[in-house]
Amino acid sequence: MGRLVSNTSMTVDGLCDVGAWFVAEGDHDRAGVEQLSTAAAFVTGRKCYDGFLGFWPTATGPWAEVLNPMPKYVASRTLNGHLDWNARAIEGDAVEGIRRLKDEIEGDLFLSGCGELACGLLEGGVIDQVNLWIHPSIGGAGTRPFEGSTLGLELLGVTGYDSGVVLQSYRPLT
Repeated sequence: MGRLVSNTSMTVDGLCDVGAWFVAEGDHDRAGVEQLSTAAAFVTGRKCYDGFLGFWPTATGPWAEVLNPMPKYVASRTLNGHLDWNARAIEGDAVEGIRRLKDEIEGDLFLSGCGELACGLLEGGVIDQVNLWIHPSIGGAGTRPFEGSTLGLELLGVTGYDSGVVLQSYRPLT
């Protein structure tokens, strides 16, 4: 049985709209690629998928080398069946779809995004671990991860990187 691991990059004050604050290179970046390379599949919502589809299939480098060939599952109310970029739409309800995937796939499912899909999966009890990659910057106004969700978390670990990024890992208390 697989696990669903949510990954979100954010500022110290919780902004997750990627901008100039995002530290793209450093030891945390290598750790992120390493983490992704252990995943069996990549999960995202349609909005993130559309954005990724416009960039990653032609990208090169360590992230692209791991992400591009990886199977991808997209939660969407409008997409169906097989999709571009080695992707497939999750049929029906996203929470039930993820439960099925966790039963079918051996290994971790890597969830990217922290909006509507992540909130629904968190509230549905299918996210097994929440990783917050906190970048050394104050972002100001903007989107916050898991906005509108309320749930306790148990700290699993904290890792600081020379780049200034801190990874906080949690287990949702459901």
